[in-house]
Amino acid sequence: MLYLGADHRGYKLKEELKMFLVKKKVSFLDMGNSHFNPDDDYTDIGYEVAKKVAEDSDSNGGILICGSGIGICIAANKVDGIRAGLANTPKIAKKGKEDDNMNVLCLAADNTFLIQAKKIVSAWLSAKFKPESRYVRRIKEIEEIERKKFKPKIA
Repeated sequence: MLYLGADHRGYKLKEELKMFLVKKKVSFLDMGNSHFNPDDDYTDIGYEVAKKVAEDSDSNGGILICGSGIGICIAANKVDGIRAGLANTPKIAKKGKEDDNMNVLCLAADNTFLIQAKKIVSAWLSAKFKPESRYVRRIKEIEEIERKKFKPKIA
């Protein structure tokens, strides 16, 4: 399942992307906000979407939007199992999925027009993780960081 979320600065772009996802026949669940709320916090939205994605991070994905894309990305990454990344080009979104198995795509509403957002989302949705040994190893190391058992190889 694909979960969507946005704060007040990302609300309009999220609503526009929903129409795009319907046309592409992508199943999704909008986690909020359900209406424009200038007093909301990206932390609430980022956390709720990340929790849902983390329930089955191999099958679930998320798209989060705030003004800069940074705050909501930071909030989402506090949930174990989440690999959220901010993408401002289709190439970055594609590489984020292929190399890092990025399961939450974050967008910056303040400087991402709908036409570019559609390209970014399409690239991320169509990309597949490349399970090369170095990518798998790095994801396992991230999981070790989450479990507080990571031992860096550098001196």
